[in-house]
Amino acid sequence: MSHRPSRLRIAAVLAAGAGLFTSLLTTLPAAAAEDSVETQHGISAGPTPEQAFFDDFSYTGSTDPRLAERGWSIKTGTARPGDPGATWSASGVTFPTYGSRHLLQLSSSTNGTPAGTTQAQLSQQQKFFSGTYAARVRFSDAPIKDGPDGDKVVQAFFTLSPLASPMDPKYSELDYEYLPNGGWGSPGSTMYTTSWYTYQLSPWVAVNTHTELAQSYDGWHDLVIQVGDGHVKYYIDGALFADHSGKYYPRTPMAIDFNQWFIPGGLLANSTPRTYHEQVDYAYFAKDTILTPQQVHAQVVAYRKANVDYTDNVTSP
Repeated sequence: MSHRPSRLRIAAVLAAGAGLFTSLLTTLPAAAAEDSVETQHGISAGPTPEQAFFDDFSYTGSTDPRLAERGWSIKTGTARPGDPGATWSASGVTFPTYGSRHLLQLSSSTNGTPAGTTQAQLSQQQKFFSGTYAARVRFSDAPIKDGPDGDKVVQAFFTLSPLASPMDPKYSELDYEYLPNGGWGSPGSTMYTTSWYTYQLSPWVAVNTHTELAQSYDGWHDLVIQVGDGHVKYYIDGALFADHSGKYYPRTPMAIDFNQWFIPGGLLANSTPRTYHEQVDYAYFAKDTILTPQQVHAQVVAYRKANVDYTDNVTSP
């Protein structure tokens, strides 16, 4: 997730009546939702993947040595995406407690100028390909402190392989990008899911397909991407949001990433400091195994009942 989607618009249709699974997971706090749904409704864990990755983000802070030991890296310095002059800061990556466990928290701040803007990103190593990706993410529609609302901020969960050269045919990228204050031609809160074939920076050429829905996603949401049989399927809170295929199917192993950044030219001209938060409850991947959102949820519950806060036996394809 490093650049805006093309302007091709594909209508997004959420499955009607996502059911009790959806309503419970979107209304209960992260620490309470899992055991409640699993206990009351007996969700099957489904097939057990031979290789899986799970991280509960039980770290002490951005300098915790276990982050690097477990394949995580924090973006720092000046780099795309974001407003030129903005800085990626390790101080924006923290792990506060929520109930009985930790969360990943990405804090991005601005005073209305690129020089006064910091962004945050946490990335896992590049070794994930076909299978099921999942995360529980809390999006935010407004800054957490006093200050004006309306900066064009992007809150994202995505997978990515490096672009080796302009129009690289092996480039792969799959995105959830939530724009609480609009952007990219959308005036208000909008969710984008985008599957990339390739791109080049100059002159700008984007080859992708995306699905968008203009509505608020403020709060906790369960995000699942199924990559298999030539299709990339995106689910939000148990409901199918998008199905992309053809040349947009990944071709190269990808990293798992979370970030929050500001769209170039999207800062409000107001000097009052403000900070936006994106929070993540867990990250999960099942290699070469397609799991439903309910089955992902049951896998996470099983890890937590066994007091497993991290596991990874995934090898590169």
